[in-house]
Amino acid sequence: MTTAAPDVHVYRVGLRTRFRGLTARDGVLVRGDAGWGEFSPFWDYDVDESRAWWRAAREAADEGWPAPVRDRVPVNVTVPAVDGATARAIVERSGGCRTAKVKVAEPGQTVDDEVERLEAVRDALGPGGRIRVDANGAWDVDEAVTRLAVLDRAAGGLEYAEQPCRTVEELARVRRRTPVPVAADESVRRAEDPLAVVRAEAADVVVLKVQPLGGVRACLRLAEQVGLPVVVSSALESSVGLAAGVALAAALPDLPYAAGLATAQLLSADVVPDPLLPVDGALPVRRPQPDAAHLAATAADDGLARRWHERVRAVTAARAAGA
Repeated sequence: MTTAAPDVHVYRVGLRTRFRGLTARDGVLVRGDAGWGEFSPFWDYDVDESRAWWRAAREAADEGWPAPVRDRVPVNVTVPAVDGATARAIVERSGGCRTAKVKVAEPGQTVDDEVERLEAVRDALGPGGRIRVDANGAWDVDEAVTRLAVLDRAAGGLEYAEQPCRTVEELARVRRRTPVPVAADESVRRAEDPLAVVRAEAADVVVLKVQPLGGVRACLRLAEQVGLPVVVSSALESSVGLAAGVALAAALPDLPYAAGLATAQLLSADVVPDPLLPVDGALPVRRPQPDAAHLAATAADDGLARRWHERVRAVTAARAAGA
């Protein structure tokens, strides 16, 4: 295993269930005067896109975050594209979550698979539970409208559909043709102009993820600009990265929706001894810190560590050059 410098750690942990094609999560932890931050852009993010993730990591490590206005953050349980029995079990062991985000539009699966999953989640949540779905931009407009009508019935009423289509124009068309509220994720976090969604009236809800949007303070500014209800969500980070999402959710003036920050449940291990896991459907507002034992247990192998160090060098060089 790689022995990292005291202020840098490359980690890799497995996932309990295959999630968006991934079986493991990896990234870099950096330590500064304010504590630990995380830099973990997915590998399909290029150097330019990854710069925002680096800004978020440095904000966490060097500055810390704004003061919270609440001490707990309600969260949803995330249900991957699994069968009904597994979906039910995930909800039942979710730590009391009353909202579920269910992944749909998985390649190779049918609408019947999705209906089975949603019905199992609905039954496990019981009366008063809320269900949202996430298609990660996989559908075209007609498919989204047709599929959402079916899934809305299966869920007993969807809270919203996250990124049913890829483009802002498509989201706007879907929103005009379905009663299911539309949430924008990729159309905000991977967009050159995040406010295009607002101008096009393409969403009812905006999903904010701290790392891809450049930090807690950047997200707070964006939330004020969009003027729509926001949902804070994770990018499948370790508990170090999740703590930034918790800090954002804790600092927002209003928090109308459960946050998508219970994703440490999807990891088979974590970099901290006290992971951010829900209790009674909420996360406490706190900042867990790695210790030597967990850093050692999650250390990436030499090859992966080299790839991440090269990535950090490329991102910091681009930032220094003003690219």
